[in-house]
Amino acid sequence: MRADEFAFFRISCSYLGITGVEVRRLADAEVSADSGVAALVSRFLTALAAEDGLRRSPSGRRLSLNAVDLVALLVAELLDPYRSASSDGAGEMLARIRDHIEENLMNPALSPESIARAHHISVRYLHKLFQNDGTTVSTWIRRRRLDSCRMELGRLSNRRRTVAAVAHRWGFANASHFSRLFRQAYGVSPREWQVSTEHSTGHSTGHSFEAVGERPSR
Repeated sequence: MRADEFAFFRISCSYLGITGVEVRRLADAEVSADSGVAALVSRFLTALAAEDGLRRSPSGRRLSLNAVDLVALLVAELLDPYRSASSDGAGEMLARIRDHIEENLMNPALSPESIARAHHISVRYLHKLFQNDGTTVSTWIRRRRLDSCRMELGRLSNRRRTVAAVAHRWGFANASHFSRLFRQAYGVSPREWQVSTEHSTGHSTGHSFEAVGERPSR
């Protein structure tokens, strides 16, 4: 591809996770390809345009998806200032992210990076959303996983399931670390909680364990 040639790439807004209003905000934006994400996007798209045969190869679709991910990352970075200034939009985004976390709590690979990538936003903006809500991404994930473990350990149908198995099921790789976190949150060990509800039939047994510290609120 010569220096005086142009290549046009058409990407649907649905793939970038942006609205028509956000597209118009970026219509007149000037982006320097000298450094940062913009430089990476520029080099990747230039190489992709120059390799006509590569685009039509079996790896073409994967390369196209990689290109979309890179452009989405750049767009998210450019939109950060606008999104930060919009409290309504931020609230809606935070609600979607929390739903995503709930659906993926059992996935040990769930992380700020994977969450940001799934919503086409930057990791920095993701942290800002939770910071404005008085918590952090990691704290929210950890608390929701602990709550899920507590519920599962208290069910009659799970009496034969070990504490380690429940912890692993909900994304905790280390059983000892999980037990420490559980005690910090609820004041008892996972096993003590499990034993305390052994004779429960689904109603209150007279035991009450309140969380220590922050409770997530939706």
